[in-house]
Amino acid sequence: MTRTEAYLALNLIPQIGPVRIRRLLQAFGSPEAVLAAKASEIEQIESFGKVQSEAIVAWDSQGKLEQELRKIQERGLTLLTQEDELYPPLLKHIHDAPILLYVWGELKKRDHQAIGVVGSRHATIYGMNAAKKLSFQIAYAGYTVISGLARGIDTAAHEAALAAKGRTIAVIGSGIGKLYPPENQALAERIAQNGAVISEYPVDRMADKQTFPYRNRVVAGWGSGLLVVEAPVRSGSLITAQQATEQGRTVYAVPGPIDRPTSVGCNRLIQQGAKLVIDGDDLLDDLTMLFPTAPVAPKVEAPPPVVNLSLDEEILFKAMSTEELHIDELTSRSGLAPGTVNVNLMRLEMKRLVRALPGRRYIRVG
Repeated sequence: MTRTEAYLALNLIPQIGPVRIRRLLQAFGSPEAVLAAKASEIEQIESFGKVQSEAIVAWDSQGKLEQELRKIQERGLTLLTQEDELYPPLLKHIHDAPILLYVWGELKKRDHQAIGVVGSRHATIYGMNAAKKLSFQIAYAGYTVISGLARGIDTAAHEAALAAKGRTIAVIGSGIGKLYPPENQALAERIAQNGAVISEYPVDRMADKQTFPYRNRVVAGWGSGLLVVEAPVRSGSLITAQQATEQGRTVYAVPGPIDRPTSVGCNRLIQQGAKLVIDGDDLLDDLTMLFPTAPVAPKVEAPPPVVNLSLDEEILFKAMSTEELHIDELTSRSGLAPGTVNVNLMRLEMKRLVRALPGRRYIRVG
């Protein structure tokens, strides 16, 4: 058994989590020693009783390790422990850091320089546009966008990071073999090609009400800060913001209209000391101080001339007008596929050549 396989075996044992596993490692020195320990020895450790000790002693009785290793190999996943160089250093130091991470895709050292982006699953057009704009700017500047692959703001954040040709990490609240929500399977595949999908759960673990808030501590703890884009007063995003604060991370929030329930959470966060964000520079200035050597692309507010646009961008730009046009009309005028129109509208907006208006309407400004 390798060291990583020993960590995996511990991770598969029911009734114990990262905090208890850390206590075991402190007491016995290594995961291999924990798995070889006697029940009487384990019961001497704080918070371990007969149930937990017997579960550990019987760890290999059902062949779960071999089954899990086979699933990991079949799906082309890799495993990351806290002893690995690519394990996020900030995440390693939170109270209940995952003992092991399943990785679909590829992590890089540059992913240590990251910020989490979260928000409502039932996002408004305002929230979606804000998430796209800010996530695009963060990724375009060379930082990795961390989010949870949920509907709404999470999806917008991942898609914008990919549109910027940047890095993004999806931390999910299920096993990678039971990805949720299922409609984001195609998005997850794209993320795995330009970043990674991450889980601390066994491959076939279904999501439940406990796994999602537990997942959020990883989103909060991975990078140096957390951006909350849109959140009602009772929201999982606010729980994530609280976790980020407890972990010593900087919390950023996008203000919203005071008459919208979806903006109450962010506005309250700002009242309580979160940094107000209306543009990517509000974040990037902080990140540059924290990571002065981070890869930084040309400033997002300095658009290249039209002659440097990609072919699709140029076609779409020529199809636009100084009058408002609905996205469906732009699709018809340009002859481009709807998905291509969405991505390139976002890129033109970041280059300050297009302005997004309510009702999925756009206007040419360059």
